[in-house]
Amino acid sequence: MEKDTIRGFIYLVVATLTTVVIALATAISLTHKPEVVDEEAVSKRILPVAQVSIAAASGSAGAERTGEQLYQAACVACHATGAAGAPKLGDNAAWAPRLQLGLKGLLKSAIDGKNAMPPKGGSDATEAELAHAIVYMANKSGGNLKESAAK
Repeated sequence: MEKDTIRGFIYLVVATLTTVVIALATAISLTHKPEVVDEEAVSKRILPVAQVSIAAASGSAGAERTGEQLYQAACVACHATGAAGAPKLGDNAAWAPRLQLGLKGLLKSAIDGKNAMPPKGGSDATEAELAHAIVYMANKSGGNLKESAAK
């Protein structure tokens, strides 16, 4: 009979502990408030590090670029290094025969492309912006062009 008493006591202890654990779990779940998710904060945290805006780079989207701005954006790669036979900015000897074409002739070459240079130098420049860049480069290379000569 002693075995039955010990077994009964063990069952009672296990049942009591189980009840206590269930009661504690219920109490904790009733007092725990779920975290409110701030959708805007989450969206800000998962934004990409950088974003590219194509419209901001477009020549027609904003103000007209100056000759120096277009030179820095599109022309400098070849005209600063002489790549593919492009006359370097400031090389008066290389620019001299080209300057004889005048702004109209240089503008036509720039619009259509010449030798390795693609049309518009591979840029999205307007004709006015191309004229600005040609005058800028030519005048930095021994020329004396006026933008009014393009009209």
